[in-house]
Amino acid sequence: MRDSLRLLATKLRGAAAQARSIPRALRLVWAASRGWTLLWIALLAAQGLLPVAVVYLTRALVDSLVAAVASPGEVGRVEATFILAAAMGAILLLGELLHGAAEGVRNVQAKRVENHINGLVHEKSTSVDLAFYESPDYHDHLHRARAEASFRPVALLENAGSLAQNTITLLAMAAVLVPYGWWIPLALFVSTLPAFVVVVRFAVTQHRWRQRTTPDERRASYLDWLMTSGETAPEVRLFGLGRYFQSAFQGLRARLLREELHIARAQGLSELAAGALALLVTAACLAWMAYRAMLGAATLGDLALFYQAFSQGQRLMRSLLGSVGHVYYNLLFLGNLFAFLDLEARVVDPLHPHAAAQAASHGLDVRFRDVTFRYPGSDRRALDALDLAIPPGQIAAVVGANGAGKSTLIKLLCRFYDPQDGAIEIDGADMRDLTLAELRGLITVLFQEPVHYNATVAENIALGPTGATASRADIERAARAAGADELVARLPAGYETLLGKWFEGGVELSTGEWQRLALARAFMRPSRLIILDEPTSAMDSWAESEWIRRFRSVAAGRTALLVTHRFTTAMQADVIYVMSQGRVSERGSHAELLRQDGAYAQSWKSQMRAEHGVPMR
Repeated sequence: MRDSLRLLATKLRGAAAQARSIPRALRLVWAASRGWTLLWIALLAAQGLLPVAVVYLTRALVDSLVAAVASPGEVGRVEATFILAAAMGAILLLGELLHGAAEGVRNVQAKRVENHINGLVHEKSTSVDLAFYESPDYHDHLHRARAEASFRPVALLENAGSLAQNTITLLAMAAVLVPYGWWIPLALFVSTLPAFVVVVRFAVTQHRWRQRTTPDERRASYLDWLMTSGETAPEVRLFGLGRYFQSAFQGLRARLLREELHIARAQGLSELAAGALALLVTAACLAWMAYRAMLGAATLGDLALFYQAFSQGQRLMRSLLGSVGHVYYNLLFLGNLFAFLDLEARVVDPLHPHAAAQAASHGLDVRFRDVTFRYPGSDRRALDALDLAIPPGQIAAVVGANGAGKSTLIKLLCRFYDPQDGAIEIDGADMRDLTLAELRGLITVLFQEPVHYNATVAENIALGPTGATASRADIERAARAAGADELVARLPAGYETLLGKWFEGGVELSTGEWQRLALARAFMRPSRLIILDEPTSAMDSWAESEWIRRFRSVAAGRTALLVTHRFTTAMQADVIYVMSQGRVSERGSHAELLRQDGAYAQSWKSQMRAEHGVPMR
């Protein structure tokens, strides 16, 4: 007994905790559709009162019909019966009209709520720290939020509406039944309480199961992507992986289905038992009322009214308690959405930001001072007490083996992460003292794996200057600077050519061609710092030489950072940093590094030997 009470208390505390989410959920609905919500509430109130009018008219109609049958030929009684029947029909018709209107309003309201919440999810997804994307827990949060965001608020809205409407009707029905016995409403409650317990119990069970199986659901989605994506199609076919992935997907989905059916079977049996108890209570109450009618204590109209009121009251009570249970059920899942929306970024604007220097025509002075950085969840130092300086207006190159920390420099300069120790200074100020928008507005980046936007050529390039409207002249100028103008001239519709294969009529580009467009997009920004990650990796030596010539013209007066494996690209820089194990191991111009005869010189000789087949001395 004590354990049962403790379990009940735990469930009540959990229910109370979920109930605190109701105001937030209702605020979401209100923010998305104020006017439609008010109209919907009015229609629900009207629908809630109509069944009571039907019950009263039923008693009056039955008594009038009995009187008319008992006094044949009395026109007045027949007319009264027809008037009552017409009123009954009018109310039933009005109920159908109100129901149709409420459905139409709810559909509009549901779409507005869905759009509003999708907007919140997208806003959060595009603003959280980059570190979140490296956490499985974040992906679980995102999966659950996306899975529930499209329909849970709408389901909650429907449940809340049903709850409100049924409460109005039930209170009115209780007032009708009380004159026949104060215990009748209590009998209604007792007959439907088991169904409520079943709903709440299995709401918790379903929620816990969904939480536990989120990683499995995400893995199933991943397997589906592997089998349907164009990116994986060549390798899946070459290595014959289709059957393997199909088997893994079907096995995973089959196990999830078995578990879900087990829960559904247990819920169905529990609901059957609850329904049987409700029928027993109904039969007992109807037998008592029939006994009163046989004793002459009630008329046939009273019996009809009691049957209608009690049966509708029982249905309403079950629906009411079921709605409470489903509200709780949907709130459990809305907790996933709220947990996602409550994720807090760690890389944020300072409380008292400094303004960046307004020398827009000059490059940035960039300095890493004793910077140490570890990626979240890792003990390995990606950068280890790094010191590095790029004077304003100079071109610096960073070279080194994979894992040396080159790409980490770019992520820290964009402030996707903050270092654990040390500071990165921009024009002498700690970059954390600038707002994120201001800092990122000073920088343009060509990432190693740029996004392939399935849009026109012009749109692909024009996405560079955030918040600005790009002119065709600016777009063409950026394309020439990136060496993409000749590529565009070969396309069927020039700058209006649709790229990619997601939409009809799209043209696919090679890796190098996509890189040229991404470079043009980077050049569109009037930034003071240009960061290029492997900008010539997809170019041959002839194209590289021509691109370097153009790049020097574009970068004139601005600071530039080239991260590259190609020494023929790095040698064009004013200063070259050689990185190893998160630190700068060598620095200097190309000629100076060759004279030092260190790791850079040895790698240079190896690369030249490999490219030209000429032994280097």
